[in-house]
Amino acid sequence: MKIFLDTADTSVIKKHFATGLIDGVTTNPTLIKKSGRDPEDVYQEIADIGVKDISMEVVGGFQEMVKEGKRLYDKFGDVCTVKVPCTSEGLFVCHELSKLNVRVNVTLIFSQTQAILSSKAGAKYVSPFVGRVDDNSFGGICLVKDIVKVFKEHFVTTEVLAASVRNVRDVGRLFEHGAEIVTMPPAVFEKMYNHILTDKGLELFQADWESVHSPLTS
Repeated sequence: MKIFLDTADTSVIKKHFATGLIDGVTTNPTLIKKSGRDPEDVYQEIADIGVKDISMEVVGGFQEMVKEGKRLYDKFGDVCTVKVPCTSEGLFVCHELSKLNVRVNVTLIFSQTQAILSSKAGAKYVSPFVGRVDDNSFGGICLVKDIVKVFKEHFVTTEVLAASVRNVRDVGRLFEHGAEIVTMPPAVFEKMYNHILTDKGLELFQADWESVHSPLTS
C-alpha cells in the first residue's frame, strides 16, 4: 500500500514526507495554478525534499505531449512520472513514452475499459477518479474494484492509483478492494490519524497518569 499526496504545496509536502508515511506526489495544472509558482520550480522543490515519484501532467496534442514528456523526464530523471489524459492521443503518448521506459500515469479514468486500454498502452499507473464518478451517480469504489479484478484476472502489472478521494472512509475501502496506491489531498491524509475513541482513550490515560503522579496530599 502506498500513499501519495495530491498537492503542489511544497511546505505541506515537506511536513508530511518527514513522517515516512508518504510515498509520492501527484500534481495537475489546477494545483500548480493554485500554488502561483512555475511548475518546474515546484517539481524541483518536491524532488529536493526527497520524493521519488512525482506525477507531472502534460497537455496539448500528441507531438506536444510526447515532446514535453521526454523533456520532463530528461530534466528530472527517475522521479518523473509523466501524467497523460485517457484519450486516444493520450494513450498514444503513453505507448511512445513507455517504450523509452518513462513511467506514465494515465489520468481521468472513468471506466473499466479505459483502464484496460491504458494498461495495454504501457501505463505504469491508471488513475480512476473515485469522487467524480460518485458525483455522477455511479460507484467510484466499485469502479476501482472492477479494474483491480480484471487486472488480476489477466496478470496485468499496471497499478491502480485511486484519485479524487474526498474522505478517510474511502481510503480504507480503496486499499481493501486492491488499489495499490491512493492519492489524496493533505486534509484527507491528516484525518487518517483521527478517531474519537482514540481521543477519549488518550484523555482517560492522561487523567489516570496525572492522578498516579500527582503529589500526595496530607
